[in-house]
Amino acid sequence: MQGGSSGIVYGGLKYQARCIADVRADAGSTTFLAGTLSLKEENEVHLIRLSPGESELVCDGLFYHPNEIWDLKSCPFDHRVFSTVYTSGEGYGAAVWKIPEQHGQSNSPQLEQLFELAGHMGKLRCVLWWPLGKHDKLISIDDRNIFLWNIDSSNKSAKVISQGSADMLPNLRGGAWDPHNHNSIAAISDSSLHLWDLRSMDIILSKSTAIEHAHIRDVDYNPKKQNLIATTEDEFGIRLWDLRMLKHPLKDLPGHSHWTWTVRHNPEYDELLLSAGTDSTVNLWLAQVSSNDSGPDSPSSPKRQEEQLLNSYTDYEDSIYGTLGSLDIFYTLEFRYDIRELTKIVGIAWSSHDPSLFASLSYDGRVVLESVKPYLQRK
Repeated sequence: MQGGSSGIVYGGLKYQARCIADVRADAGSTTFLAGTLSLKEENEVHLIRLSPGESELVCDGLFYHPNEIWDLKSCPFDHRVFSTVYTSGEGYGAAVWKIPEQHGQSNSPQLEQLFELAGHMGKLRCVLWWPLGKHDKLISIDDRNIFLWNIDSSNKSAKVISQGSADMLPNLRGGAWDPHNHNSIAAISDSSLHLWDLRSMDIILSKSTAIEHAHIRDVDYNPKKQNLIATTEDEFGIRLWDLRMLKHPLKDLPGHSHWTWTVRHNPEYDELLLSAGTDSTVNLWLAQVSSNDSGPDSPSSPKRQEEQLLNSYTDYEDSIYGTLGSLDIFYTLEFRYDIRELTKIVGIAWSSHDPSLFASLSYDGRVVLESVKPYLQRK
C-alpha cells in the first residue's frame, strides 16, 4: 500500500542530518532530539516538540555541538540528558551532555558536557541506555569492543566497569539493550547476531548467517514481549526471532526494494513495526508473531506475507538509513549501487508519549511527524 506522506513537517535543521531520538523522559509531550552532520559548519542539536494543538513541530531549543553527530540517544530517565557519538579530526569520540535551563529562551548555544566515554581505540558505533527506568550503567560499542560504564551524572563521572572483546568477530556494528533484562544485550556484526551477558562480558548465544554478503544492519527488541527481536539484513529484509529458538526465524517480512536499513518496534503496540530503507521509504508493518510460528515449515520457508504491510510512507527526498552510529559505508562498493545513495541517511523514532506517532529524519534535515492511528483498528 502506498500512502505517501501527509505528516507535519519541521524544516528547522540547516545542515544534513542522520540522527533522531525520542525523548522518552519527557512525559508531558511528544518530543524529539535531532543532530546534524556537517563537515564544515558548527553542528547543532535541535529539541523538537509537538505543539499543544498538535498542528506543528516547534523548536524548543537549539544547541551547538562541536562535531559531526553519528549517533544520538536520549537518556530515558532525564529529559535534559543525552549522548552522542561524533567524529573530529582526531577520530571518534562519545560524550554525555546536559541541556541547560533555558528560562524561556529557545536558543542556548552551550551544552554542558557531563563526561566523555574515553578509552575506545576502535571506531565508535553507538551508545546504549537501558530503555526502561533509571539505571546507573551505560554501554558503548566500537568495532571490536563493548564497554560497560558506571555513570554518575550528578558528579559528572563515568568509569569503565568491564570490557568485552570481539576480536574473533567481523566488525561490530551496533546493538540493542534488552528491556526485559538489564544484564543482556544483542550486538550485531557483519553477518552475525550475538547475545552478551554483561556480568561476565561473554557471548552466551550466537546466530550467524551463511548467506554471502547477508549483512545485518540493525537489531531491536520487542519492548512488550520477552525474547522477541527483529533484525534487518541485506538478503532477507526483516527477520523476527525468538531468542530461545534461533535456529530459524519466526517470520520474514519483505523489507524494502533496496536495502532495509533499520527497524523499530512500537513502544506500546507490540505487533507494530517501522522499517526504513535505501528506497526512500518508511514502512509500517503488522507483525503478528508467537513461538507457535516456528513450525515444521519454518526451516525451508519462514512465513512471509505481503498483506502485513499496512502502509508505505514515500514522500522523502533522500534514502532512509538508520541510527546505528558510524558505518563503514565504502565497503559496500562491491555491490552495484551508486555510492551517492549510500550517503543519504535518515533516522526513525516512535514517540513514547503518544505511541501512535513517529518521526522520520531525511538527510536534508527535514523532520516529518506521522500518525498511524488509521491502522490501529486493524490490529
